[in-house]
Amino acid sequence: MMTNVLIIGATGSIGSVTRQYFLDHTDDQLTLMARNTNRLGQLSNREQAVAGSVTDVATLRTALRGQDVVFAALSGNLSNMARSLVAAMDTVGVQRLVFITSMGIYNEIPASVGASGNLRSNPMLQGYRAAADVVEASDLNYTIIRPGWFDNGNDTDYQVTKKGEPFGGHDVSRKSIADLVVRLAHDEPLGARDSLGINRN
Repeated sequence: MMTNVLIIGATGSIGSVTRQYFLDHTDDQLTLMARNTNRLGQLSNREQAVAGSVTDVATLRTALRGQDVVFAALSGNLSNMARSLVAAMDTVGVQRLVFITSMGIYNEIPASVGASGNLRSNPMLQGYRAAADVVEASDLNYTIIRPGWFDNGNDTDYQVTKKGEPFGGHDVSRKSIADLVVRLAHDEPLGARDSLGINRN
Protein backbone atom coordinates (compact mmCIF):
# COMPACT_ATOMS: atom_id res chain seq x y z
CA MET A 1 0.00 0.00 0.00
CA MET A 2 1.40 3.38 -1.01
CA THR A 3 1.45 5.98 1.74
CA ASN A 4 2.19 9.71 1.60
CA VAL A 5 4.81 10.45 4.23
CA LEU A 6 6.11 13.83 5.37
CA ILE A 7 9.60 13.61 6.90
CA ILE A 8 10.41 16.71 8.97
CA GLY A 9 14.11 17.02 9.73
CA ALA A 10 14.96 15.02 6.61
CA THR A 11 18.63 16.09 6.53
CA GLY A 12 19.33 15.06 10.13
CA SER A 13 21.06 11.80 11.03
CA ILE A 14 17.83 9.87 11.73
CA GLY A 15 15.80 11.68 9.07
CA SER A 16 18.26 10.87 6.28
CA VAL A 17 18.61 7.18 7.21
CA THR A 18 14.81 6.86 7.49
CA ARG A 19 14.32 8.58 4.13
CA GLN A 20 16.60 6.02 2.46
CA TYR A 21 14.88 3.16 4.27
CA PHE A 22 11.48 4.28 2.96
CA LEU A 23 12.91 4.43 -0.58
CA ASP A 24 14.51 0.97 -0.27
CA HIS A 25 11.61 -0.86 1.39
CA THR A 26 8.34 0.83 0.32
CA ASP A 27 6.58 2.45 -2.65
CA ASP A 28 5.68 5.47 -0.52
CA GLN A 29 5.70 9.05 -1.76
CA LEU A 30 7.94 11.22 0.41
CA THR A 31 7.79 14.92 1.15
CA LEU A 32 11.10 16.00 2.69
CA MET A 33 10.99 19.11 4.86
CA ALA A 34 14.27 20.70 5.85
CA ARG A 35 15.59 24.17 6.58
CA ASN A 36 18.24 23.69 3.90
CA THR A 37 16.91 21.50 1.08
CA ASN A 38 20.24 21.66 -0.80
CA ARG A 39 21.55 19.19 1.76
CA LEU A 40 19.02 16.59 0.55
CA GLY A 41 21.06 15.96 -2.60
CA GLN A 42 19.43 14.29 -5.62
CA LEU A 43 15.71 13.62 -5.20
CA SER A 44 14.14 10.42 -6.54
CA ASN A 45 10.93 10.51 -8.60
CA ARG A 46 9.02 9.61 -5.41
CA GLU A 47 10.27 12.62 -3.46
CA GLN A 48 9.55 16.31 -3.24
CA ALA A 49 11.29 18.86 -1.05
CA VAL A 50 9.84 21.67 1.05
CA ALA A 51 12.18 24.31 2.50
CA GLY A 52 11.24 25.66 5.89
CA SER A 53 11.11 25.26 9.63
CA VAL A 54 8.43 23.40 11.56
CA THR A 55 7.59 26.67 13.34
CA ASP A 56 6.80 28.37 10.01
CA VAL A 57 3.05 27.77 10.10
CA ALA A 58 2.19 28.55 6.47
CA THR A 59 4.97 26.36 5.04
CA LEU A 60 4.15 23.55 7.46
CA ARG A 61 0.45 23.57 6.53
CA THR A 62 1.34 23.44 2.84
CA ALA A 63 3.69 20.50 3.45
CA LEU A 64 1.01 18.67 5.47
CA ARG A 65 -1.69 18.73 2.81
CA GLY A 66 -2.45 15.27 1.44
CA GLN A 67 -0.13 13.46 3.87
CA ASP A 68 -1.07 10.20 5.59
CA VAL A 69 1.80 10.09 8.07
CA VAL A 70 4.14 12.67 9.58
CA PHE A 71 7.56 11.62 10.87
CA ALA A 72 9.38 14.26 12.93
CA ALA A 73 13.06 13.89 13.81
CA LEU A 74 13.86 17.36 15.12
CA SER A 75 16.48 19.17 17.13
CA GLY A 76 16.28 22.55 18.85
CA ASN A 77 13.39 23.89 20.93
CA LEU A 78 11.42 20.66 20.76
CA SER A 79 8.39 21.66 22.82
CA ASN A 80 7.81 24.77 20.65
CA MET A 81 8.23 22.65 17.53
CA ALA A 82 5.82 20.01 18.88
CA ARG A 83 3.20 22.68 19.67
CA SER A 84 3.49 24.13 16.16
CA LEU A 85 3.28 20.68 14.56
CA VAL A 86 0.29 19.46 16.60
CA ALA A 87 -1.64 22.68 15.88
CA ALA A 88 -0.92 22.52 12.14
CA MET A 89 -1.86 18.83 11.93
CA ASP A 90 -5.15 19.59 13.71
CA THR A 91 -5.86 22.45 11.29
CA VAL A 92 -5.08 20.45 8.14
CA GLY A 93 -6.67 17.25 9.46
CA VAL A 94 -3.69 14.87 9.40
CA GLN A 95 -3.88 12.35 12.26
CA ARG A 96 -0.83 10.07 12.27
CA LEU A 97 2.34 11.44 13.91
CA VAL A 98 5.57 9.59 14.67
CA PHE A 99 7.81 11.76 16.85
CA ILE A 100 11.39 11.09 18.03
CA THR A 101 12.40 12.03 21.58
CA SER A 102 14.93 10.23 23.80
CA MET A 103 15.23 7.38 26.26
CA GLY A 104 15.09 8.46 29.89
CA ILE A 105 12.31 11.05 29.71
CA TYR A 106 10.09 9.04 32.09
CA ASN A 107 13.02 7.91 34.30
CA GLU A 108 12.45 4.47 32.78
CA ILE A 109 16.11 3.42 32.40
CA PRO A 110 16.98 0.75 35.00
CA ALA A 111 20.31 0.80 36.86
CA SER A 112 21.48 -2.22 34.84
CA VAL A 113 21.34 -0.11 31.66
CA GLY A 114 22.56 3.13 33.25
CA ALA A 115 20.18 5.21 35.38
CA SER A 116 22.34 8.32 34.86
CA GLY A 117 20.57 8.54 31.49
CA ASN A 118 17.27 9.38 33.22
CA LEU A 119 15.69 12.81 33.36
CA ARG A 120 16.16 13.11 37.12
CA SER A 121 19.97 12.91 36.63
CA ASN A 122 20.10 14.56 33.22
CA PRO A 123 18.29 17.91 32.89
CA MET A 124 19.28 18.01 29.19
CA LEU A 125 16.29 15.71 28.62
CA GLN A 126 13.73 18.24 29.87
CA GLY A 127 13.13 19.57 26.34
CA TYR A 128 12.44 16.04 25.06
CA ARG A 129 10.04 15.40 27.95
CA ALA A 130 8.24 18.72 27.38
CA ALA A 131 7.78 17.87 23.68
CA ALA A 132 6.49 14.38 24.56
CA ASP A 133 3.99 15.96 26.98
CA VAL A 134 2.70 18.24 24.19
CA VAL A 135 2.28 15.31 21.78
CA GLU A 136 0.63 13.11 24.42
CA ALA A 137 -1.87 15.87 25.28
CA SER A 138 -2.97 16.09 21.62
CA ASP A 139 -5.88 14.19 20.07
CA LEU A 140 -3.63 12.86 17.29
CA ASN A 141 -2.88 9.20 16.60
CA TYR A 142 0.70 9.65 17.76
CA THR A 143 3.59 7.32 18.47
CA ILE A 144 6.52 8.74 20.40
CA ILE A 145 9.80 6.88 19.81
CA ARG A 146 12.44 6.96 22.56
CA PRO A 147 15.69 5.61 21.10
CA GLY A 148 18.79 4.65 22.99
CA TRP A 149 22.09 6.14 21.83
CA PHE A 150 22.00 5.67 18.08
CA ASP A 151 24.85 4.45 15.91
CA ASN A 152 25.45 3.49 12.28
CA GLY A 153 25.11 -0.25 12.84
CA ASN A 154 23.73 -2.20 9.89
CA ASP A 155 21.39 -4.33 12.03
CA THR A 156 17.64 -4.18 12.52
CA ASP A 157 17.59 -6.48 15.54
CA TYR A 158 15.80 -4.42 18.14
CA GLN A 159 13.52 -4.55 21.15
CA VAL A 160 10.55 -2.23 21.73
CA THR A 161 9.30 -1.33 25.21
CA LYS A 162 6.09 0.53 26.01
CA LYS A 163 5.62 3.50 28.32
CA GLY A 164 5.74 2.28 31.92
CA GLU A 165 8.08 -0.62 31.09
CA PRO A 166 11.80 -0.49 31.95
CA PHE A 167 14.06 0.42 29.04
CA GLY A 168 15.85 -2.59 27.59
CA GLY A 169 19.33 -1.55 26.50
CA HIS A 170 21.74 1.26 25.90
CA ASP A 171 22.10 1.72 22.13
CA VAL A 172 20.34 1.14 18.82
CA SER A 173 21.12 1.52 15.13
CA ARG A 174 19.59 4.37 13.13
CA LYS A 175 18.52 1.65 10.68
CA SER A 176 16.47 -0.01 13.45
CA ILE A 177 14.73 3.29 14.20
CA ALA A 178 14.00 3.66 10.46
CA ASP A 179 12.58 0.13 10.35
CA LEU A 180 10.23 0.90 13.25
CA VAL A 181 9.12 4.17 11.62
CA VAL A 182 8.31 2.37 8.34
CA ARG A 183 6.31 -0.28 10.25
CA LEU A 184 4.39 2.42 12.14
CA ALA A 185 3.66 4.30 8.91
CA HIS A 186 1.98 1.20 7.45
CA ASP A 187 0.17 -0.12 10.53
CA GLU A 188 -2.15 2.47 12.05
CA PRO A 189 -2.98 0.61 15.30
CA LEU A 190 0.69 -0.23 15.96
CA GLY A 191 1.97 2.01 18.75
CA ALA A 192 -1.20 4.10 18.60
CA ARG A 193 -1.19 6.84 21.27
CA ASP A 194 1.79 5.20 22.93
CA SER A 195 5.41 5.95 23.64
CA LEU A 196 7.85 3.25 22.50
CA GLY A 197 11.40 2.76 23.69
CA ILE A 198 13.73 1.15 21.16
CA ASN A 199 17.07 -0.51 21.81
CA ARG A 200 19.32 -3.15 20.26
CA ASN A 201 18.45 -6.72 21.22
